[in-house]
Amino acid sequence: QVHLVESGGGLEQAGGSLRLSCAASGSIFEINALGWYRQVPGKRRELLASITNGGNTEYYLDSVKGRFTISRDNAKNTVYLQMSSLKPEDTAVYHCYALDDTLYEIAWGQGTQVTVSS
Repeated sequence: QVHLVESGGGLEQAGGSLRLSCAASGSIFEINALGWYRQVPGKRRELLASITNGGNTEYYLDSVKGRFTISRDNAKNTVYLQMSSLKPEDTAVYHCYALDDTLYEIAWGQGTQVTVSS
């Protein structure tokens, strides 16, 4: 079983930056890729980005391309989301998730709140 724990959220002003971290533990060998999504209560979740064990990245949401960067430190079993030029509409709970080699979602974290004030 894979466990994911996010950190790094908080309150930031528009135009500012935050870096989220997600530490993975447990059955690390099951993980093929890690990623981030966000969700606002009452709305569908938005898939943001993913990164494979080999470092291949993919960004899914046009509104964050060029502003958000996903990276990982395999030695620390940690994935990061560097967020820059933050906007109030980025306010959400940010979750990390893990995929196995069949791209099946095998774990997700409890989330960390990001609030961007105007």
